[in-house]
Amino acid sequence: MEKIFLLDTNVLLHNPQALTAFGDNRVVIPIAALEELDQFKKLNDEKGKSARTVSRFIDSLRGKGSTAQGVKMENGGTLQIMVETADIHLPGLNPAKVDNQILGLALVIQQRGGNVRLVTKDVNMRVKADALGIKAEDFEKNKVKIEELYSGVTKLTVPADDINRFVTEKRLTLNQQEVYPNQFVILKDSGGGSTSAVGKVLWPERILVPLQNCEQDVWGVTAKNLQQKFALELLLDDRIPLVTLVGPAGTGKTLLAVAASLRKTLDEKAYRKVLFSRPVIPLGRDIGFLPGTKEEKLSPWMQPIFDNLEFLMDHNGESGETGEGTLRYMLEAGKIVLEAVTYIRGRTLPKQYIVIDEAQNLTPHEVKTIVSRAGDESKVVLTGDPYQIDNPYLDSNSNGLTYLVELFKQQTLAGHITLYKSERSALAALAAKIL
Repeated sequence: MEKIFLLDTNVLLHNPQALTAFGDNRVVIPIAALEELDQFKKLNDEKGKSARTVSRFIDSLRGKGSTAQGVKMENGGTLQIMVETADIHLPGLNPAKVDNQILGLALVIQQRGGNVRLVTKDVNMRVKADALGIKAEDFEKNKVKIEELYSGVTKLTVPADDINRFVTEKRLTLNQQEVYPNQFVILKDSGGGSTSAVGKVLWPERILVPLQNCEQDVWGVTAKNLQQKFALELLLDDRIPLVTLVGPAGTGKTLLAVAASLRKTLDEKAYRKVLFSRPVIPLGRDIGFLPGTKEEKLSPWMQPIFDNLEFLMDHNGESGETGEGTLRYMLEAGKIVLEAVTYIRGRTLPKQYIVIDEAQNLTPHEVKTIVSRAGDESKVVLTGDPYQIDNPYLDSNSNGLTYLVELFKQQTLAGHITLYKSERSALAALAAKIL
């Protein structure tokens, strides 16, 4: 029996390519969802772009047949705009709500014998569908199981002679081992001895080499655990233009990224300037519109980055100079730029050290937009905690950060590390663990 996928508006806003993601089955868009989509098309953000992309795609199919009856798409599937309203009583649900109209339409199709599945990113809508006996699912195309997320580290058990040869010769060939580019390897003695070593995989040679940058004092910051050493190794390596750092609160993701960016830009002059950015998504109730210039509006959102910058500059400024004064000078000189993710679209950013904080609040498409902004000789660092997501339509499995980590693990231009141990304070570590 032909499968019928009934799409909610939020799926189309999340990924406009969702229309072609269901193979040779029938994709149905309720007319109510199109009406809801129409409200977003004038926006200048990612949702507005998605709404316009969907509208243009549907418009391109009109010449091939009747969208009300169903039009064949290039992937073999059929797209149908269902214009009828569901004249069905849903006990306890307000019939004026678009969500409930879509639920009613799914129930009508099901009662006619159609094998319908409601696809929505709204958790509560999936729960209501289940209560009504309707099959409902999340849009899974860009999902990555967080439990199986690539960590950037692997352990290999090898003979003690191999470990000793690696320590002596500073290289070890890993032809028979399953490893990824720029992955960190912990060598363990297969004989049960205490001999061990750590290194990084070079590609395509598949050679393990010792770490080179991890022991440095970077603007007063030194690595406090093995994962932080691995992170610094990636952050200070100019041959790796894309770095992702994942971990819970207090593991040092942002501080390490900020410190490394200052070292590479201000001290080594490897980049022209540092660009810091974060998604403008509030935790809890939004504080509304803010007065002032763009910089003044961004100040509350960028405060976590300001905190790290001031901390580093307090420990590295000249005698009698405050971190705040140094930071103000760097901002005025254009060496440090603070920007909202919203304003990055359409730009080309050459020879810049770009740090995107809280990247777990970005969709896969937004992450693609950001990474594709990098020009020649630029480095992009994305940090975030997949378990702390404020975007209502993303979760730990579907956000852009975890999607990027999994897709780029086999690429020679990318490196990743997952940090586990909180170093902020004993209280922060305890909160991250038990709350």
